[in-house]
Amino acid sequence: MTTFTPSTSAEALAAVQWALSEEEPLEILGHGSKRGIGRPVQAAHTLDLSALSGVTLYEPEELVLSAKAGTPLAEIEKLLADNRQQLAFEPMDFGPLFGAERGRGTIGGVLASNTSGPRRIKAGAARDHILGIHAVSGRGEAFKSGGRVVKNVTGYDLSKAMAGSWGTLAVVTDLTFKVLPAAETETTLVLRNLTDDQAANVMAHAMGSSAEISGAAHLPVLVSGKVASGALSGAAATVLRMEGVAPSVAWRIGHLKDLLKAAGEMQEIGAEQSRALWREIRDCAPFAGGKKPVWRVSMAPSQGHRMIDALRREAGVNAFYDWQGGLIWLEMAADPEAAALRAMIRRFGGGHATLIRAGEPERASLDVFEPQPPALAALSARLKAEFDPKGILNPGRMSSVRPI
Repeated sequence: MTTFTPSTSAEALAAVQWALSEEEPLEILGHGSKRGIGRPVQAAHTLDLSALSGVTLYEPEELVLSAKAGTPLAEIEKLLADNRQQLAFEPMDFGPLFGAERGRGTIGGVLASNTSGPRRIKAGAARDHILGIHAVSGRGEAFKSGGRVVKNVTGYDLSKAMAGSWGTLAVVTDLTFKVLPAAETETTLVLRNLTDDQAANVMAHAMGSSAEISGAAHLPVLVSGKVASGALSGAAATVLRMEGVAPSVAWRIGHLKDLLKAAGEMQEIGAEQSRALWREIRDCAPFAGGKKPVWRVSMAPSQGHRMIDALRREAGVNAFYDWQGGLIWLEMAADPEAAALRAMIRRFGGGHATLIRAGEPERASLDVFEPQPPALAALSARLKAEFDPKGILNPGRMSSVRPI
């Protein structure tokens, strides 16, 4: 077994070219914070990008940042925070969910997983903020896509094709992201003791208002005590975040309180505690560090709570809701229950279920990612054949089928 640790793009290219010439598959890694997601990779050799690190360009006035793929996300976020800027899509830190330390994720892993946090309902995901990449395909060819400006119409936007590909199409070595100013302040409005269906209605009403919500989540009573240092324990908590300049936030909070006054008890959480709360929601803190299977389900916000109610009649499950109810984090009591979960999702209008945390035997035997319809699966296979015809990049991670 060989571990390649390139510190330059040229060394990464050479490693892939060696693997191609020998037809030896590679597992592509940064710091390994997401290594437990997906099927176990079928490769004896590793391409470790952690030494391919460093911010290569940052122009705060142009809202652009470029970095090598192995650059720790924590390093980038600190640099941005020092300049009162941010990655607006609020990328998740998967470390705590797997019982690992915080801050080990890399900027390359952010694009590979197309990760995002609670602000996705307003700002989108990683693919909506990537401007350009340099990468090495499974053909052993270096290529680039996009650039360092927001408007770039030269050819196909291959940088977006890399989003959510989990290292199966190319080895991304350099990335450029659009960054945005950070909010001056934020306040979270908390409504207590709502049922899941009541919370879905309240969140829909709030999102349809002029309050400009940047986060909408519902934490049932079994979950609410596991965030905010237990400050929300004892009753379900429906949380609505508003960000911006202080006068605007204050006005919108007042407007939202008036709009939702029939919903019952309310309280406000100030900026510091609000930021901590939404980090915990983003990082799935209620299920962090455990061993039980955890799923990430995306479906229509109006149907998510109905699906969970029906699923609870068939399996032991704990859950909470983000993205106005469109993202559901599920912790199963025992087995992953993949077939039952996906059947229930289809029954309530469809969606996507990804197994985020499970033991290696379960990940090896199940469809970790949502099975694609035949037409989309055929398109994905053609894309894989174009970028990695020999199947040397992260083989097996997204599918047990390897190109011939």
